[in-house]
Amino acid sequence: MHFFSYRGKKFYAEGVSIERLARELGTPLYVYSEKTLKRHYRAFDGSFRSVPHLICYSIKANSNVSVLRTFVEEGSGFDIVSGGELFRALKAGADPRKIVFSGVGKRADEIEYALKANILMFNVESPEELRAIDRIAGRVRKKAAFAVRVNPDVDPRTHPYISTGLKKNKFGIPSGDAIREYIFAKNNLKNMAATGIDCHIGSQLTEIGPFIDALRKTKGLLKELRSEGIDLKYIDMGGGLGITYGAEAPPHPSRYGSAIIRETEGLGVTLIFEPGRVMVGNAGVLVTRVLYTKETPAKRFVIVDAAMNDLARPALYGSYHAIKAVSLASGKETTADVVGPVCESGDFLARDRIIPDVKAGDLLAVMSAGAYGFSMSSNYNTRPRAAEAMVRGNRFTLIRRRETLKDLVRGEI
Repeated sequence: MHFFSYRGKKFYAEGVSIERLARELGTPLYVYSEKTLKRHYRAFDGSFRSVPHLICYSIKANSNVSVLRTFVEEGSGFDIVSGGELFRALKAGADPRKIVFSGVGKRADEIEYALKANILMFNVESPEELRAIDRIAGRVRKKAAFAVRVNPDVDPRTHPYISTGLKKNKFGIPSGDAIREYIFAKNNLKNMAATGIDCHIGSQLTEIGPFIDALRKTKGLLKELRSEGIDLKYIDMGGGLGITYGAEAPPHPSRYGSAIIRETEGLGVTLIFEPGRVMVGNAGVLVTRVLYTKETPAKRFVIVDAAMNDLARPALYGSYHAIKAVSLASGKETTADVVGPVCESGDFLARDRIIPDVKAGDLLAVMSAGAYGFSMSSNYNTRPRAAEAMVRGNRFTLIRRRETLKDLVRGEI
């Protein structure tokens, strides 16, 4: 559920017309609905109200400080994968005791930063990383709480680029090795404290089955660890619950919650979740203006001012994003490729898509762009990155200024 809709023939974000936003702030423009962000957080959080749990929003999905602040106000914690994301979370007012640090390549300076900030725990992805954190924790005289990220070799049935729980993926430690690492840490690493166990199998999952398969394997490991005298407080289930981009029908968080609660009954743990896309994906749109239309013997093109540098998902994954006219003028439709100005054949937002029959100057809204939209954007072709706006009811705020040409060379010598 989101709060983007037509009022008559005009497309709105909550109570603000997209035409007005484009007129006052320019394009390309990311527009977020605060009401949608809060609705999604409450739906997910409320699905686990009956059990001890912690929601740690995955910052990589959308890292704008105003988006993070919205979640802080709802009581959210955060899943981070870099020192930069830790900085953003703290800037937004996050409680460091609600922050977990994931990722396969944590640098020494990032580990030290997180230790000094007193985060909740590290999700450890390799034996070498475990030992590195112990050394750094000893140097700064801190005790590092950790969970081993276990790779359960479960097929998440999603795009291979966003699958993370198969044994061929770079993430996590195989189950048998994970048990040995917990035992090694208990006996040899005096600066480490085993606190939890972590399992994240992928992104944009539209079925509950893979989550349950992974959880059952994790429960087996928890039982083995307890038999070794290692009693963990947390099971971190990661994120991955999908959203509707087009024809997908992912389960509602309440169904997901009921299934997880049944499987973890009696374990005596606090559940941690790291939702990202499901929180922000349908809470944002990318607004773009038509520059030209072009006919060739083979195809019709609609050339817009947003490109693959603004929204990489279609070029990177072949992903589908619905595209809506901001003004329903003629009601006619056409089949076209919606493409950007970047000099790559892969620069497209849609291919062979039935869309409104638009002309130069018209506006389009690319839907479901709140996750992995701006956060994956770049300056390729020396293009300034888009502006971002937050709509709150009948008001809006510019939450990121559009980059200028001078911004593009700042720091260069």
